[in-house]
Amino acid sequence: MTRLRFALSGILAAVAGIAAGHLVAGFLAPASSPVLAIGSTVIDLTPTPVKEWAIATFGTNDKLILQGSVLVGTLVLAAVAGLLARRRLPVAVGFIVLLTGLAGAAALLRPAARPLDALPAVAAMAVGVATLVWLARLAGAAAGDAPSRAPGRDEAAGPRGSVMTTVPDAETRSRAGRRGFIGGALGITALAVLAAVGGQLRAGAQSVKKVVLPAAADKAKALPKGLETTVSGISPLRTPTDTFYRVDTNLVVPQVDVDTWTLEVDGMVDQPFTMTFAELAAMPLIERDITMTCVSNEVGGGYIGAARWLGVRLTDVLDRAGITGSPDQVLSTAVDGFMISTPLAVVRDGRDAMIAIGMNGAQLRATHGFPARLITPGLYGFVGATKWLTRLTLTTYAADQSYWTKRQWATDAPIKTSARIDTPAPLSTIKAGTTAIGGVAWAQHRGVGTVEVKVDDGAWQRTKLGPDVGIDYWRQWYLEWDATPGLHRIAVRATDLEGQPQITQRATPFPSGSSGIQEVVVTVA
Repeated sequence: MTRLRFALSGILAAVAGIAAGHLVAGFLAPASSPVLAIGSTVIDLTPTPVKEWAIATFGTNDKLILQGSVLVGTLVLAAVAGLLARRRLPVAVGFIVLLTGLAGAAALLRPAARPLDALPAVAAMAVGVATLVWLARLAGAAAGDAPSRAPGRDEAAGPRGSVMTTVPDAETRSRAGRRGFIGGALGITALAVLAAVGGQLRAGAQSVKKVVLPAAADKAKALPKGLETTVSGISPLRTPTDTFYRVDTNLVVPQVDVDTWTLEVDGMVDQPFTMTFAELAAMPLIERDITMTCVSNEVGGGYIGAARWLGVRLTDVLDRAGITGSPDQVLSTAVDGFMISTPLAVVRDGRDAMIAIGMNGAQLRATHGFPARLITPGLYGFVGATKWLTRLTLTTYAADQSYWTKRQWATDAPIKTSARIDTPAPLSTIKAGTTAIGGVAWAQHRGVGTVEVKVDDGAWQRTKLGPDVGIDYWRQWYLEWDATPGLHRIAVRATDLEGQPQITQRATPFPSGSSGIQEVVVTVA
């Protein structure tokens, strides 16, 4: 039990320190919370194959798994510090100082870090050290490590007026020490919970301000009726905002004050300028239906969504600044310093690349980039969809590299043509008889021409396509199938409007997007 008490002393010291740091970070910058700062650094240092494995394995829970792993690792190291505290308290204290110092360094090394971002780690260090020293002394008392002489003596009158001095025996002292340790541990736990909850509530209180979006000067046509009303299980023509995918490197969603937010345009331009949200929203707005895809999307995966976006043409903003020299990329920067590179030639080829401020008839949500983000039709998000946008820099690939280009991802990444089976679900069991095979296909900025399905070793059959919303939007499709009992394999492929079929060769997402034919196996009973 003695070793357990000392290990628990280290763990509770770490918990108290983390909670204190989280509380301070809630008032300053949530991302500077010690665990989040370490987690963000781990993301940056993680090799690309490991990142892709994590996304493919854990999906949208990858960030939660990462934070949990960092927390567990920290607590294990803290337990070691607690064990050291019994005989080498200064070494144990140094261990806690080192751990919190690393968290502070991680916070200060973030791209948009400020000196104040080190304060949560300082708070964690002070609280962690104080807690460790206090609990280690209580644990020592519980183990009987206290001096043989008791802190005080009780005197009582003995026979015939003599004075008798009583000293509590070792077991009595140990029992009192155990009670003190249990009380101290419970108290620290309660305070840590309160601090952690307080920090979380404070961070959550920094909610996105409601804004009134102007009407678009160039509106999109009314969205036609989708196949989801007649084909059960098929993805809706428009993806609801609540279920629209989110993939980014942020462990905590930036909460941006729209009243102080600005967009800076600089670099190889004639007239650099800075504009407010009100000035951006006052420019002519366009409304477009655009399907976005993440480069991490595996064949048949769910990192794709179709929405109606409201925003300002990116070329309108760049034209206001004027171009000088020969830039070949737009380097876009988020409020947290994260950077994405977009080929300038793609931005200026006539597609509706925009700085979006609205999504599906409402302002952007914080998770999707409020108050403004880039949308570049036809490009994977990692080269054309910067969220929480705050700066646009015209430059060259030779002069500047973004987060993903430094990691050897493609610089020019058009979305590959692909098709996905939504229904029947993989490995499902369905009833024999007439049923529908259905799903979605995409070939952004080229358009979907045909979608074909093959059952087992049969011939490819052309499916019926859903409504055409434009070349930058996905197409729903379905095929009526007379399902016979047994195990069946269903495959799907798409061809774009230029007559180019999707790539059949299997490829992983790195470095320019996955490819291959999706096949699902179903049982017909």
